[in-house]
Amino acid sequence: MTDSAFPSLSMFSLAGKVALVTGSGRGLGLEIARAMSGVGAHVLLNGRNPEPLRAQADAITAAGGKASALPFDVADPAAVREAFDHIEREHGQLDVLVLNVGQRNRKPLAEFANEEIRHLLDVDLASGLILAREAARLMVPRREGRLIAVTSVAGQIAKANDAVYTAAKAGLTGMVRALAAEYGPVGLTSNAVAPGFFATETNAALVADPRASAYFEERTPLRRWGRPAEIAGAAVFLASPAASYVNGHVLVVDGGATIQM
Repeated sequence: MTDSAFPSLSMFSLAGKVALVTGSGRGLGLEIARAMSGVGAHVLLNGRNPEPLRAQADAITAAGGKASALPFDVADPAAVREAFDHIEREHGQLDVLVLNVGQRNRKPLAEFANEEIRHLLDVDLASGLILAREAARLMVPRREGRLIAVTSVAGQIAKANDAVYTAAKAGLTGMVRALAAEYGPVGLTSNAVAPGFFATETNAALVADPRASAYFEERTPLRRWGRPAEIAGAAVFLASPAASYVNGHVLVVDGGATIQM
């Protein structure tokens, strides 16, 4: 068998692409941004606090990549529009949008005030629709682009006292499928990555709790927490030419947690 029978690594290249990764100051978002920079993209790091973003952008640049800080609040529609105007003005294109921002508030639904429910849904779901709309405004004229949502296995399986987050993540799954149907005819793809139990800063207390950690490890056939860097390959794949015919799909990265009874 000749070398030509194997896919070229260039199929995973993002050289010349501009990628906005929201919530990329730390955790899974930062790992995705680092990986996309590593395969050639200019990554725009997003969060609400400029200083960590600038520090991470400097670190990526020092390592030979291309990165810029783009701080704004994804739940502020005016700030979102201003940010996308900046992208168009400074870069002239947007090729990849990764929707990674998410908040969680674990407690019984009865303890939620109305405004708390609306806030979580605004941040975790409504902001994704608004960001996707603005990204599509830049992508559609060029008839290419990648919309990628970071959802969660919580969008497929449920646990008590987590209703609002679970509903929002399930909503993101519906969103990527709807956008796949809406924008597929003009060359855009829309997909999701659904992480399982990852040892991120957000989950640090659970990882440090022996009982909680044992529970999550037992739930996962690989018998361990995911390492944050292990999310990156899935996101790079969906952003790359290798995934040109993948549309409306949720790629689960959970060590097998959702298939185990």
